[in-house]
Formats: sequence, C-alpha cells, structure tokens
Amino acid sequence: MKNRTKTLTQQTLLAASVLALAAGANAQQPQFSGHYPAGAEGIKGASLPPPGFYLRDYNFVYWADRNKDNGPANFDLFAYINAPRVIWMTDYKILGANYGMDLIVPFYYSDVSFNAGGNTVKDNTFSLWDIQFEPLLLGWHFKQFDVSAGYAFWAPSGETPKAASPSRLGRGFWSNMFTAGATWYPDAEKQYAVSVLNRYEIHTESRDVKVTPGNTYTVEWGLSRTLCKNIDAGVSGYYQQQITDDSGPGLPANYNRGLHDRVVGVGPEISTFCPKLGMFFSARYAYEFAAEDRPEGQAVVVTVTKRF
Repeated sequence: MKNRTKTLTQQTLLAASVLALAAGANAQQPQFSGHYPAGAEGIKGASLPPPGFYLRDYNFVYWADRNKDNGPANFDLFAYINAPRVIWMTDYKILGANYGMDLIVPFYYSDVSFNAGGNTVKDNTFSLWDIQFEPLLLGWHFKQFDVSAGYAFWAPSGETPKAASPSRLGRGFWSNMFTAGATWYPDAEKQYAVSVLNRYEIHTESRDVKVTPGNTYTVEWGLSRTLCKNIDAGVSGYYQQQITDDSGPGLPANYNRGLHDRVVGVGPEISTFCPKLGMFFSARYAYEFAAEDRPEGQAVVVTVTKRF
C-alpha cells in the first residue's frame, strides 16, 4: 500500500513564484526567470503513483535577504505559496507507461521590501498565481526503477507587476516544459532510493514587455533510506540554470544578455505514510547557495497527499 500512495511527483508552483517576485523588485536590470519551482520535489521525486485520483497540497515558505548580482539594496523577502494539485493516473498505456494528467492552481502571499533610489519600498500581496496544466504524464514501473516523463504548459493567469507593486508574482508569459526522470532502488527490498528529475522550459514573449526569457534547465535529486515502516528520510537538492540569452526589443540597451540566473539548494527531507488516513506527508528544508542574478535564501516545503 505504501508504494501505491507514495510520491506524487512533478512540478508545483512554489519557489518560482518567489523568484518572480524578486525579479519584479530588481531595480537595476530586469530579470526574466522561468516558471518551474526548483525544489518543489525531493526524494523519490521521479516516481509517479499507480492509477487513481489524487489531491496534493503544497505549502511553501521562502525567505531571503540576499539578491545576488544586480539586486536592490536592503532586500528582504518573505513568501507563502499554497498550491493545490489534482492528479489523475489511468490504466491506459502509452509505450508501456501509465498515462495521466494534472492541474495546479496556486495562490500566494508575499511581503517584500528593498531600497530603490534612496527610498525604501515595501509591498505585500495575496493573489492567484500562474496556473499549470500537464496534459501528458507518463509513468513506468520496473523491478528496480521508476521512470517518468511529461509535457506541461504554464498560463499567465496571475497578476504581473505592471504597476508599482513588486509583490505581483505573475510572469506574464506562457511556458512549455518537458520532463524526464528516474528513481533507482539499488537493493531488492527497496530500502534505498536515488532519484533524478530533469526539466527544460521554453518560454514565449512576455505580454507586458517585448522580451522572450531564455530557456531554463532544472535538475532535482534525492537520496533516501527507509528508516522503519512507512517512514523515509534523506537529503534532497536542486540546480537551476538559465541556458539561453533573453531576447527581444523590450530589453534595455545596457542589458547584460550573458548574465544567466542560477541557484543551487540542498537540505534534509523526511516523509511518512499514514495507512488509516490513506495520506502521505513530506517535509523538506533547502538552503540556497551559488546564486547568480536572483535571490539566495531558504525554503521549507510541506506537502500533504490524499488518494481517492
């Protein structure tokens, strides 16, 4: 039963919302980070569940007081994002994989302050963020491996910072995202797990400024061990990097096209399954470092999953 309710993977909207907020707060050079939230998934992150209908709720808390490269002075950011996700995995097979789909409708609260032109700017917002729909979700289950792949798109449904409100988190453009990953269980009892999940985003032109953000690559990984019945613990992390240059007539003349945003995060994670409730819980902490052209902070992500 444990494996039947474990690890509803793929993306949600968590840390990426925060990055969008910081991009709106950048007073020296515009940032155009992608949609995908690095760190949304962790241990066994590339394993999809068996056929069924699932509801998963992501609760993400992020805080940062450093905005690396071209960032505003006295930067301080706090954000909470709640992202409900519905997942439907079917018995229908495509190339031997179970076919499924999912939808995420996120909401956020953000509070930001920074120095701009000698003045302290403070702002906070609660609103809907950009919606993500994944019409193609494929999950393979082998004896010692789980493999997943998918295609998703993000719709610019959230409010963008067109007015002087840096806490508006909407990105203002559509994104196409391709996913591939695998979880390996090196021992026959599946007490240990090694997971790697890759994402590649291709963005369209912003509806607010004539800029097409550069493509974004994200890899998330996790190492875990089953401590006792229904409890896993380990370490998880991520690396996210802008791959191509931003482009378009909306970029200022002095814009540094070669400056690509990047961040690395790592931290502990624990997960558990409650058979009586039929619910799965996980909690992870990430400490960020090696950031370029974006915030560098800390995050706590708590997820609750229910199978129906």
